[in-house]
Amino acid sequence: METVLRAVSVYVVLLIVFKIAGRRTLLQMTNFDLILILIISEATQQALLGNDFSVVGAALTIITLICSDIIFGLFKKYLPGVDNMIDGVPVVLVADGIPNPKKLKMTDISVDDVMVAARCNQGIIDIKDIRFAILEKNGQISIIPYQ
Repeated sequence: METVLRAVSVYVVLLIVFKIAGRRTLLQMTNFDLILILIISEATQQALLGNDFSVVGAALTIITLICSDIIFGLFKKYLPGVDNMIDGVPVVLVADGIPNPKKLKMTDISVDDVMVAARCNQGIIDIKDIRFAILEKNGQISIIPYQ
């Protein structure tokens, strides 16, 4: 039972840490982000397994993490407000070609990040051509151009 409790605890801690870190961490991975993820995975491996390096222990940990993910998914699906609490809500960063400095600062997204998404997804090179730029729950920026 200790393995199950360790797995659930680490899952919740990582969920909270990435929630605090914000969706900016999901936007684009740099070399630093990749190294950080690798270090986090190594650190959590020790917390998850402790001194148990058996195949059964690893399998039980994996099954517990998958079940935890499924349970959180069900919570988000059936309990109102849990989805917004865990994943957040979409945030309008640019409206009618005008960036919202408060929302950009709150989400730690720069105008340059918005323009990268605009150029890559829509071929837009001027912010005035963006009707809406929305930071989605998954960390991607959706660009809606003027028609």
